[in-house]
Formats: sequence, C-alpha cells, structure tokens
Amino acid sequence: MSELILRLYIAGRTPAAERAIRNLERIVAESYGEDAPACAIEVIDILERPQLAEDERILATPVVIKKLPPPVRRVVGDLSEREKVLIGLDLKEY
Repeated sequence: MSELILRLYIAGRTPAAERAIRNLERIVAESYGEDAPACAIEVIDILERPQLAEDERILATPVVIKKLPPPVRRVVGDLSEREKVLIGLDLKEY
C-alpha cells in the first residue's frame, strides 16, 4: 500500500480545530488499524504559517487535504462524518 499524506489546516487551536484533529486521527485509526499504510497527518496552523495557506488557496478552516496518493482531495469542516470524509478524500478503496 502506498504512503498516505494528510494535511490538516487550522486557524488557531479553536474547539472546531481540536475536534477536526481528533476526528481525523480517529478516522485513520478506525479505518486502517494494523493494516494502515505509512500515514502522516500534518497539522498546519495558518495563523503561524500564512504563506502555506496562500499557496494551497485555503479559504476556510478546518480543511484536510490528501496530498498522497493522487489525486489531491479536500474536505472542509470538523470531519465528524466518517463516511463523508472517506469518500471526499477518495480513501474508500483502502
């Protein structure tokens, strides 16, 4: 299985950002368990690194972007709906 790279963009440590972080970690753990691909979850605070937000054209937070494997996909929100996140990130086949 290929490497999985997920970047979660947040704007400060707000309650919504904290929920999104927990939800993304839970989704990855529950979806893959022991069979998980090499998975990297990068949390990027756009208040600390605004150039990255501009480069990625981030208009709303929290947003998770699946960088690898292709194709690149985005999901905006607190990531509380597991099935929608998996479908939105095109991760259902793993």
